[in-house]
Amino acid sequence: MVARRALGRRFGWLWAAYAASAYGSGFGFGALPLIAVLVLDAGPAQVAALSAVGPAVGALIAVPLAPWVEFHRKRPVMIAMDLARCAVMMTIPAAYALGVLGFAQLLVVSAVVATSKIAFAAASGAHLRAVVRPEDLLVANARLESTTWSSIAIGPPLGGAATALFGPVVTVTADALSYLVSALAIGAIRGREEPPARTGGGRMRAGELLDGWRHLLAHPGLRALYLNTMLVAGLIMATEPLLAVFLLRELGFAPWQYGLAFAAPCLGGLVGSRLAQRFVARHGRHRVFRIAGTLRAVWLIGLAFVGPGTAGLVTVIAVELGIIISMSLFNPVLATYRIEHTPRDLLARTLTAWSIGQQASIAVFTLLAGLLAHATGARAALLVAGLLILLSPLLLPRHDTPVPADGREPAGALGASEST
Repeated sequence: MVARRALGRRFGWLWAAYAASAYGSGFGFGALPLIAVLVLDAGPAQVAALSAVGPAVGALIAVPLAPWVEFHRKRPVMIAMDLARCAVMMTIPAAYALGVLGFAQLLVVSAVVATSKIAFAAASGAHLRAVVRPEDLLVANARLESTTWSSIAIGPPLGGAATALFGPVVTVTADALSYLVSALAIGAIRGREEPPARTGGGRMRAGELLDGWRHLLAHPGLRALYLNTMLVAGLIMATEPLLAVFLLRELGFAPWQYGLAFAAPCLGGLVGSRLAQRFVARHGRHRVFRIAGTLRAVWLIGLAFVGPGTAGLVTVIAVELGIIISMSLFNPVLATYRIEHTPRDLLARTLTAWSIGQQASIAVFTLLAGLLAHATGARAALLVAGLLILLSPLLLPRHDTPVPADGREPAGALGASEST
């Protein structure tokens, strides 16, 4: 049995900040598509555009931000991104109260939130390396992963109930305020943080914008995982707006049922994230990548066979449970591997490149799925997504990547992970 480790006060505050925003986002799960459907009477194509165009624009804006995040102190960057998300999301309840809420505003909010999310993730990932010991990275990432899934397990049912009682924008308000709490928690992290030094002078080089992608594509293990994750994340997230229309409009699910369908399976995320460290120690990192990476791809096709009523609700829950257990086992191992195989002076740019690629993939697949659903129906689009994701295991690494000889990866951090 793996003993619980104390990771220190600074990680505690970082974890608290992460939990605050995660639980706020869980409470507001699917809020923008839900508002588009319930308030603006949007159809599948519009809902897909909302879920695709905003993140795509946000990803483009985030490209020049990567060196800025890399060469600035990470805590002020995280606080700024939290405050930006809080401010832009509060415009939605204000516009709704004034009767001027429109689809264009939802697109702008989606883009700003996507940009801030990418910059925040890059800064927090780099800062995590500074606040925990190298041998504790997998433990820390597993705790963050478990927080993500517990927040989704608790948040959507409460958000669905709040929407039914208080209207469609209450969850957006709560989500916005959660970013304010996150900013306060980050501000409570003590210890001097020196600004990173830029090599080669103080001015930004044009090549610095692409250094993260160069590292990802030059590293055989990261390249395979990057391509695999873009395909898996793009296809899984492309089903979210389709399901909002499919379940709420075509099958007549109530908002609380929609929330429950995604919340209950997230309890499986607690199982997978808690098992990650044990599985790596027992079976090796490469085997975890291969097995969990394959398992997370086989479930999605089940969403195409969801029907109305209780049986349909149970089907959605079963499919999501299988996906989430596999993802929550895979993700902490991936996050740790990514940090350990990236030099410190490239980490923020690499994480930004990773997030941008994932966001772009989600945007493209979501837009295509929306157009397909508009032409053939949501069920057919879900079937196509379920078939395509079965190709994703072909992109997983075929071999484990050797430990770098330059000492950037801590010796012994993954124990038996090099056995295959």
